[in-house]
Amino acid sequence: MPLDALSASHGGLDEFRISAPREIALMLKQLADGSVTVNLNGSDGGVVGSSVWAIDTARGKLTLSADAQDPKTQRLLECDEVVAVAYLDSIKLQFDLQQLVLVRGVSGSAINAALPREMFRFQRRNAYRVRPLLRSSPMARMRHPALADMQLSLRVLDVSIGGCALFLPDDVPPFEPGVLMNQVQVDLDADTRFSANLRLQHVTSLNAESKGVRLGCEFTRPSGDMERTLQRFIDQTQKRRKLMALD
Repeated sequence: MPLDALSASHGGLDEFRISAPREIALMLKQLADGSVTVNLNGSDGGVVGSSVWAIDTARGKLTLSADAQDPKTQRLLECDEVVAVAYLDSIKLQFDLQQLVLVRGVSGSAINAALPREMFRFQRRNAYRVRPLLRSSPMARMRHPALADMQLSLRVLDVSIGGCALFLPDDVPPFEPGVLMNQVQVDLDADTRFSANLRLQHVTSLNAESKGVRLGCEFTRPSGDMERTLQRFIDQTQKRRKLMALD
């Protein structure tokens, strides 16, 4: 969301603003260390998935991964404004990028930008998540957004009122951040089943043994019935986990 819209809806952004250079560098380092996906949003509506490669505080430079062969990368560089959005657990980070330059090297390409002078840190709405009990085999069934003939059944890692995380195995073609998945059939347990539209917000690397990545998805325009179903599931899952802990 543009910062002017956020300012209007929150009555000002000062409480979310980070302006201390050391704190900004620390946040960027967390993104780099966690190989967190950073979505670069151009003013033309395009989105390019990236990650933080290097932070040079002495030179005031930020280096992000880039695919020089992707036409969306070139269109991004031509945009008047570029906004970076990333997620650290229940925290959303947002900051403007300026002075973008594509750098080509022997081993790959990257985008250099000026270190942001300020950053905004938001607590995500409906951030409380629960992990479904494994015995319920929670699954999300859909068509691959880029390959309509490919039917997928992806394991649900966690769920909240606002979204869910899915496990995408390494042997499945990757999903593009920002893609919309329509009519996803979500089965959390025998009593909790619904159809939802999901938008992929970010892709997070897991440990090497997992052989897959975490897809962080947002429910788009959930109905009141769906939200009540999710809230009931979250409440019941919490109660069951407490009972299991007492055994």
